[in-house]
Amino acid sequence: MFDITDRSLSLEPLVSAVTRSSSGAVASFLGVVREQTRGRQVLYLEYEAYREMAIPKMREIADEIRRKWKVDEIAMVHRIGHLEIGEASVAIAVSAPHRHQALAACAYAIDRLKETVPIWKKEVWTDGEEWVGPAACDGGVAGSEFRVSS
Repeated sequence: MFDITDRSLSLEPLVSAVTRSSSGAVASFLGVVREQTRGRQVLYLEYEAYREMAIPKMREIADEIRRKWKVDEIAMVHRIGHLEIGEASVAIAVSAPHRHQALAACAYAIDRLKETVPIWKKEVWTDGEEWVGPAACDGGVAGSEFRVSS
């Protein structure tokens, strides 16, 4: 299960999708919109994605995970559109025979998603706004982000 959606996110469908009889653990991550970023009051976020490239990139991350850890299944969904404080923006679930693999793979998944998947967010504050996205889409160095302020 890999998707980009404009609908509200919940971990339950992802956990159900990845759980297998061989799974001794299911690790999950739910990213939510917070009210403060770098000391600024956030009003809301806007997300955009290049869906035709984002979903294959998510699958590439899953392939990377399978090469690094023994996992059963992986699911990733990212939301686009207008998100208010407290709403979920990304959900990830990874099942594995053992908790160490599931936890490590889940942490790796969110880090790689933020580094490489073509998803951009506009942070809107009380005193301005700024687009933030993965460096790979801007020709930058993996792990960094580009910023365009207004």
